[in-house]
Amino acid sequence: MTRLRLASVNVNGIRAAFRKGMGDWLATRDVDVLALQEVRASDADIAALLGDEWDVVHDPATAKGRAGVAIASRHGSGHERAEIHRVELGPDDFDSAGRWVEADYQVGGTTVTVVSAYVHSGEADTPKQDEKWKFLDAMTERLPALRAHNPLAVVVGDLNVGHDQRDIKNWKGNVKRAGFLPRERAYFSRFLGADGEPVEGADGSTGPGLGWVDVGRAQAGDVDGPYTWWSWRGQAFDNDTGWRIDYQMATPELADTVTGYTVDRAAAYDQRWSDHAPVVVDYEI
Repeated sequence: MTRLRLASVNVNGIRAAFRKGMGDWLATRDVDVLALQEVRASDADIAALLGDEWDVVHDPATAKGRAGVAIASRHGSGHERAEIHRVELGPDDFDSAGRWVEADYQVGGTTVTVVSAYVHSGEADTPKQDEKWKFLDAMTERLPALRAHNPLAVVVGDLNVGHDQRDIKNWKGNVKRAGFLPRERAYFSRFLGADGEPVEGADGSTGPGLGWVDVGRAQAGDVDGPYTWWSWRGQAFDNDTGWRIDYQMATPELADTVTGYTVDRAAAYDQRWSDHAPVVVDYEI
């Protein structure tokens, strides 16, 4: 058996994150594969910050300084360079640049597929939300193909939707806001529903379940949170008024190998280096 420690975090700009202490966190966490969202930097910037011990696949956004997703694997950890690097998602006229990158890694002689994803934040009843619907539709199409490509696959990242009431501290006040809209939550009910079985969403719609597993919820159980994002404003962090919108969403075959799940919440507000906390999962392959 080989351990794969997979960490995922929206860094809110990797250069700013390193200035605020991300490097200290990374140096102590013994991470094998690191998935990043909202990188907002160049290939050269990422390489300089992470150092020579990491191999990186990176898909920047079309607009410079926006979005950006990457996956880094550490030399000598048994998880070497990515075998494939795929960034296409959705129809040809849909710009998903900087929001979806796939890579295959050899883990103890077994291939594991890792996706770093950054779903649009959206804004209800605006063109921004229309782009989010397109992205969620594209995910709906891609997830079955991804699982067919490799039964050991995981989609990680800032997916910008709280699936149910346990995932948002003040859920009652957010049912009309992007991130907790019933239609958004219905997508996740289908992503995570029993494979091929009809699933009713929060908006009343029905569709077939895709059979993926929310590792965080499976490991944490029926509790509030644990939250992964808190506003910089006010007392949200100190009061733990957060949202759980950062996921590791695995195929059932990979989810069965999980041995540990942690949200690396900062010890104090002034020790935060992003408004998101890393989600760290150990898999035994």
